[in-house]
Amino acid sequence: MTDHECCAPGPSGFEADSGEANGEGPVVEILYFDGCPNHEPALSLVERLGRELGIEPRIQLVNVPDQEAARRLRFLGSPTIRVAGVDVDPETEERGDYALSCRVFRTEAGIVGQPDERWVRAALIRARDTTSNGRKP
Repeated sequence: MTDHECCAPGPSGFEADSGEANGEGPVVEILYFDGCPNHEPALSLVERLGRELGIEPRIQLVNVPDQEAARRLRFLGSPTIRVAGVDVDPETEERGDYALSCRVFRTEAGIVGQPDERWVRAALIRARDTTSNGRKP
């Protein structure tokens, strides 16, 4: 995937806003910017894994309109998926390269525009198990 293959930011006339689906499970944020083709497949991935696991995630789509919002939201690129506030990519702990840009993921399949399905599945299971043990994620 080349730097230009993913996407380009669209107009930024709005503040970062969230649309929330009515789930009862963990909060799952999908951060993206307008024009990125990878956030819709990310949403589909979360929805599919939720169904498979019997979890109803509370999905929040968060549009990141500009560089300032990218820094404020700790946005590592589009798409970013966070479950219970934690990025699904296990390699993000030390990262601070917040930017309004496309995000690529290093997975066993190579460099791709979506997080590894196993990461998302594991994050959903951790959040479900934490919540079911009486603790808030």
